[in-house]
Amino acid sequence: MPRPKEDRRSSNARPKPSPEIDFASVEPLTPPAEFLAMAAELGIEFEASDLAKLGHYLACMLKFNETTNLTAITDPAAAWKRHILDSLTLAPLIAELPDGSGVIDVGTGGGLPGIPIAVCFPGVRVTLLEATGKKAEFLRRVCAAVGLANVSVLAERAETAGNDRGAKTSTGREGGYREMFDVATARAVGRLNVLAELVLPFVKVGGCAALIKGEKAAEELEEAEHVISELGGSHSGTIDTPTGRIVVLDKVKQTPRMYPRADGEPKRAPVGRPKQPRR
Repeated sequence: MPRPKEDRRSSNARPKPSPEIDFASVEPLTPPAEFLAMAAELGIEFEASDLAKLGHYLACMLKFNETTNLTAITDPAAAWKRHILDSLTLAPLIAELPDGSGVIDVGTGGGLPGIPIAVCFPGVRVTLLEATGKKAEFLRRVCAAVGLANVSVLAERAETAGNDRGAKTSTGREGGYREMFDVATARAVGRLNVLAELVLPFVKVGGCAALIKGEKAAEELEEAEHVISELGGSHSGTIDTPTGRIVVLDKVKQTPRMYPRADGEPKRAPVGRPKQPRR
């Protein structure tokens, strides 16, 4: 009886890493006519260089997605609509910010909505917050290849960064991320009763969180009403868009020091409504 071939690979052997992509040489994607028409309906006007950068970024993301999971959407035309257009539904809100304002994209993943915002609003400082090291490294490399000087990448969990108050100085505190941003964004990160605890600690009083949600936005808002208030937020409106809904939470008071809680705790045990006394 013939013996099976011996498997000479060690059980501890690691797969060979995929060759590093030269993002600078990736050919940009051309925006489809449908995308341009829908953007025009939203009042979004592009510089030619903006479209080139968006096409370059999207091509790099889809190329990187071949070896590392960033998105289930692999068709370029669909990606223009469901990624770029969806991100830019935030444009009317971001357009109101003065130059130098800070925007943080919490749980950005492959850079959405933060990178499209950074491309179209070069006067705004965008921080991409991503806990997964491999994704954070992709973000650094693709921003360098596309030429986005107004973007910084923070490889950290939201719970940790949201508690970073910076260093004490003789005049107060310097650096840090807590309550340092005019706007916090998030897309496809989680339900609002969890997401509120991850984003509102980053927003300064007077700023807002602009959260891209889907058809269950109203249901999630009802579920999260108490935690939003507890964290210093107030629901100021929900905006219908061609691709979903944007929930806007104004920051009306400082977030209590106990939030955000330890890594993983917001998702494991979302802040609930206070218990009602028994009658």
